[in-house]
Amino acid sequence: MTSHRPDTDPIAGSRQTEKIALILSVGWLVFVGAFFLFVPVNLSDDGIDPLRTVMVMLAIFLPVAIIWIASLTARSARMMHGETERLHQIIEALQDEVAQTKQPMTLSPAASVERKLTKIAQSGKRSGAQTAPFRTQRGQDGFARHTEDEPKLALGVPPEDDADPLPRVDLIRALNFPDTEADTIGFAALRKALKDRTARQLVQASQDVLTLLSQDGIYMDDLNPDRSRPELWRRFAQGERGRVIGALGGVRDRTSLALTAARMREDPIFRDAAHHFLRNFDRMLTSFELVASDAELIELADTRTARAFMLLGRVTGAFD
Repeated sequence: MTSHRPDTDPIAGSRQTEKIALILSVGWLVFVGAFFLFVPVNLSDDGIDPLRTVMVMLAIFLPVAIIWIASLTARSARMMHGETERLHQIIEALQDEVAQTKQPMTLSPAASVERKLTKIAQSGKRSGAQTAPFRTQRGQDGFARHTEDEPKLALGVPPEDDADPLPRVDLIRALNFPDTEADTIGFAALRKALKDRTARQLVQASQDVLTLLSQDGIYMDDLNPDRSRPELWRRFAQGERGRVIGALGGVRDRTSLALTAARMREDPIFRDAAHHFLRNFDRMLTSFELVASDAELIELADTRTARAFMLLGRVTGAFD
């Protein structure tokens, strides 16, 4: 699979843009200073005209403000482009991993995963219908039930997997994804998660929605959701819904909510990816809650994957 790499370094591009903005600002101020130095200014009979003073100040500083607004806008666009490219690299590596599990491999699974994660680190430097309600089928005891045509995604390792069960601490770190190529702990956890079939499915579903959300400029690092008590996560995992459980959808950013809701209505690909992700996360949480401590539930809720779940869950009514 061909990778999409950034054409330029976002950080270097931003610095270049800021240099140009600085040069233009200084040049404009020099020009204005020379103008007032060499061109005589006629004052009114009463001295300085306040209106003329305001107009002069606007003429001096408004172009400078416009220059820096354009510079900051260009910088934000470059950073957004760099983040999107990073997400593309991670999802493509995960898709390669899933595809190769169906084919004979010349490399060992560990070597294959190592190679893909190295590739991510090298290239991932960061510089129509109404919204359908999400529901998971649950039995009378409140726990998730899986239909015959859906794969079972319990937290434990399936019998056909040779790897040891994934530790909860590594699952939490993997669901947050590495911050940078220097995040060795994050990459180590992601490497372990990719060896676990069920964790890999959730990671891939998460990366799908994070990539799609990034296309609208929605990044989990920018969200600051309200913290919910661990007991609410447990009650949700056990099947409870309603007004109190709605506190789990603690994302309050109106722009992100509006953009996500519009995307759910208008983009069937996004809608399918979102529901697939919500089902995967819900099933993981059902098993995770049984063995996790309150502290581990709090750490899970602070991951990028959990923030995406809060955002999409609130938009789709998953907590109602």
